Formats: sequence, C-alpha cells, structure tokens
Amino acid sequence: MTQITGSMPDWEKRFRAPRVSLPDWAEDAPQRALFVSNATGTYELYAWDRATGEQRQATDRPNGTTDGVLSPDGEWIWWFSDTDGDEFGVWMRQPFVTSGTGTATASKEEAGAGDEPATPGLEPSYPGGLALGRDGTSIVGRSTDEDGSTLHVVRPGQPPVEIYRHRESAGVGDLSYDGDLLAIEHTEHGDAMHSAVRVLRLDGSVVAELDDTAGGTRELGLEVLGFAPVAGDSRLLVGHQRRGRWEPIIWDPLTGEETDLAIELPGDVNAEWYPDGSGLLVSHSFEARGELWRYDFVRRALIQVDTPPGTVVGATARPDGSVEYLWSSAARPPEVRSTAGGVVLDPPGPAAPASVPVEDAWVPGPGGRVHALVQRPAGEGPFPTVFEIHGGPTWHDSDAFAAGPAAWVDHGFAVVRVNYRGSTGYGRDWTDALKYRVGLIELEDIAAVREWAVTSGLADPAKLVLSGGSWGGYLTLLGLGTQPEVWALGLAAVPVADYVTAYHDEMEALKAMDRTLLGGTPEEVPERFAASSPITYVDAVRAPVYISAGVNDPRCPIQQVENYVDRLAARGAPHEVYRYDAGHGSLVVEERIKQVRMELDFAARHLG
Repeated sequence: MTQITGSMPDWEKRFRAPRVSLPDWAEDAPQRALFVSNATGTYELYAWDRATGEQRQATDRPNGTTDGVLSPDGEWIWWFSDTDGDEFGVWMRQPFVTSGTGTATASKEEAGAGDEPATPGLEPSYPGGLALGRDGTSIVGRSTDEDGSTLHVVRPGQPPVEIYRHRESAGVGDLSYDGDLLAIEHTEHGDAMHSAVRVLRLDGSVVAELDDTAGGTRELGLEVLGFAPVAGDSRLLVGHQRRGRWEPIIWDPLTGEETDLAIELPGDVNAEWYPDGSGLLVSHSFEARGELWRYDFVRRALIQVDTPPGTVVGATARPDGSVEYLWSSAARPPEVRSTAGGVVLDPPGPAAPASVPVEDAWVPGPGGRVHALVQRPAGEGPFPTVFEIHGGPTWHDSDAFAAGPAAWVDHGFAVVRVNYRGSTGYGRDWTDALKYRVGLIELEDIAAVREWAVTSGLADPAKLVLSGGSWGGYLTLLGLGTQPEVWALGLAAVPVADYVTAYHDEMEALKAMDRTLLGGTPEEVPERFAASSPITYVDAVRAPVYISAGVNDPRCPIQQVENYVDRLAARGAPHEVYRYDAGHGSLVVEERIKQVRMELDFAARHLG
C-alpha cells in the first residue's frame, strides 16, 4: 500500500489515496464481484465475496492489470495478460476462490494462484471483445496486423473455431442469455467511427443486420448495449444516432421488430437492462455532467434516480432493484454509492483531499459554442494557466474528480479544459465535425477559449501552458508548432508526434480510425497527413517542450516520438524527454506521481 503522511502535499495524497472501481458482479451469482483498486500502489483486479465481505487481490503484475470479467456463474475470473502495457496478449483465468477454504482471502501472496490459459489454441493479439456463456462457451475477439479482425468460439475441451474474419475493425458485442445468438459490431463499410450491428449464430451464420450507415454513405453509428437478461428473450438493446445523439432502441433480430423508446433527454443516453428485464437503467450525459434514470416498460416513462450533481462514471442495477454507481465531482473524490443508501465499497486508507469546483464557460467558436471547464486557484487573476486537453478524441472532460488538474491548482495555476469539436456529449454533429483537417479543427476551438481566458482576466498571456495526454498530447505538439507565438510551455504525454510514422507503427484498429478521420492512408492523402502532423511544424516551435512516452505504447508508438525529438535536438530547441517502461500510460501510482512532479518542475524552471 502507498504511504500517506501528514507532511505530504495534497496533490500527492490525491494520487496515493486508495481508489476502487464500480464492482462488476456475476450475473448468476450476484454476491461475487470483481473490481479494480490501486490499494497496493498498482492498479490490479480484486475478487470480493459480498456475502462474507472478504476480498482477495486476484492479479499482481509489475505494470498492473485492469481488464477483467467474471463468468456468469461467478466461478472464474478472466483477465487479459499483455506484456508491460503493450495491450498484445491472451486471456487468462483463475478460480474465484483459490485458498481452498471455501472463501476468498485477503492475502496478496495468493494473487495469480490457479492462473491458466483461458483460450488454449489462440495466439496473442490485441483484444477485440469477450463474451462468456452459461455453458462455459466463450466468444473471443482478436485483432492483429496480419489477420485484421477475427472472432472465435471456444468451447470447453475443444479447439477454437473461427466464425468471422475481416480486414476492417470488428468486435464482440454480447451473447444472448441462452447462448445461441451473438451480437457483434463491425465497420466492414470502412467507416471506423460508425459501426453496424450484426447478429450471428455460433456457427457464423448471419441472423440479421442493422446498418445505419447505408453501406458507408451515411455517418450514423450503432452500438451493442446488451441482450435481454431473460431466458428465451432475443431482444437486443442497441444504441443509435438517428436523432442527432446517442440513445437506445430495442431490436429483435429474429423478427426484425424495432421498439423506439423516444427517451426525451437533451444529451447522449446510454442504457442497460435491469436484471429482471422489467426496465432499463439509463445514463444521461449532458454538458459535462451525468445523471441516472429508470425507464419503466409498463408505464413507458422515465423515473429519475437520485444522484448528487457531478459525474456518474458507471452504474449497474442490482437484482434487488437498487442501483450502484461510481460518482465524483471536480471538488469531491469518487465514491461507489447505492440508492439503497451509503457507500458500497469503501477503499482502505485515508480519502483523497478535496479540490476546487469547476466553473462553466461557453465561448463562441468557429463551429459553434465551445464548452470549457475552469478551475481557479485562490487569489486574484490573471493566473498562469494550464490548458489541459483531453484525449480520445471521442471523449469529453466532465465535472469529475481528477488528481492531475488539481495538482496544478494547488500550485497556483488556473486550469482550463476544452471540449473541442470531436468531443462526445454534445451531439453527433459536434463529434463528427472532426474530419480531414484533423487537429487543426480542435485547435481553432482551443484558440477561441484561450482568447476568452486572456480577455476575461483569468489567464496571464505570458504564462500559458498547453498540455495533454494521448490525443491531447498530439494537440499539444501540433498547437506549439501552428500557434508558436501564444504558448509559453508545452507538456505532451504519450503523443502522436509524427503522424505518418505513427500510422505505420500503431495497432490495426487505430489505423482504421486514422483512415476514417483523414480520408485514406498516408500514401492516398499525403497532404492531409502532413497538414495534421506535428513534425511538419516542429521547426516553428518556440516554447520549451516536455514529452513523456511509454516505450511499449501500441497507440502512440515510441519511434515517431523519437523522430520528433531528434528534430528538436538538431536545432537546439529547449526540450526534455522522459521514457518509461510501460504502454499508453502507467498503472503504477509512484510512476504517475513521478511524471506529474517532473511536469511541475519543468514548468517552475521555465515559467518562474
């Protein structure tokens, strides 16, 4: 367990404070649950017997483990085993109980006991989804550069059987309660941002298809949300974008009948079934906040589930009808709460110190109003200001607790987070605006918010920091080169720095995404890749640059970062590079603290 002492600064305490994810529970054994925690200093999987209260660390690896699921009967923990964060590996499994006493134990030494290959005969790959049946059958999705996307049926004691293969991206959605229907998402039409849904038998034969792209001529996506959790029920919950935002419909692939729920909420709507199939638990995301509702099939009505203002990261309906959810706000650290009352899972050790709340800023931009979230330090502005840019790009910043921005506020910086065009949560048109002029579109919105921050008196124009990770790191490097006169400092974590090299080295699913965003490969549209690549503008960068990169990163591979750094070094531009032994970020708490400390130190030395 990471140690927290009274003399430690609050920003470090926030990273070290134990956290837990929303527990995932076995469908047919709801007293058995699986969650992720950083209690030992590394994010790992934990088994939890809710009947006895006992917990056991299930995995223990140097670079952490977060991808895991329980079998429907609760007898097995499945987890994905890669190498040092490279996301390329195989599924392993272990018994839920490994102590031999009939109950789980709290001993870390037993983590990993009983591990065995879960899908013998399948070679390592990038994961493409997983579905587990009640009869022990599993459906495994794989992605490799050589094979594209493949799906395999693995029955106990039998070799895997391939039932699907395509060069474009595809993945496992869900398996029906009876185990005879498989829903998958695919992008055979070539648009990696808008999937179609297909239902198969386990021999690979097609039952039905739902495709809102009209063969790729329309930009409307679908998403598998889950089969009805009732025996003999073939209904499938599907997310769609037909009315300009994400919302659910119910589709029966055996009859073709579609039931439009017409949930009249302004933002994106996700949903899952209540365990008895009597209703839907609806998650509503709107303007960087989240809330929960129950959709009642009998009344065809929405009933709000009471949650505090802030963000609901995940939620699940329990067999007793209660709802458990992971909640936080920018000011208050996360908690797993229940509508039955109280905190469901309380992590060991002291809670993270609170931070300051966010303020909303709506700024006119070239593509419409841009929403930004602002956190202010104590005192009067203008402040040195960090523009912390989110990754994705199909993601959005929200009113949720984040230790990174809180650290900057503690050090006297204002923090501005911009939900630029391309972000989710503001309707389909806002998300899909990100095409062809990739990177440049987002930077236009960031520039509009930056101008507002300076003219409003919030930000000191001489001390503006552009910062971000992943896609946010990419936008940081691109912004430093295309807007060199306005940024005093750049902090880029796991970035895309050389788009062409990144395309050739990255995982296959991201190649497909880049082809969709830019309209082709680097050989087909070289001018678009050049216009959107930070390395094109590297010689214009004036601000000192700090870059951190994982040497095993399959999403933003290390070589393209080295190409960019070599160009900075060749002209003596001020920069520092930190390389660490992990993938697309680290699951080790001390490593995260080390990286934030290095960024704070870099800013202090160059900004004063």
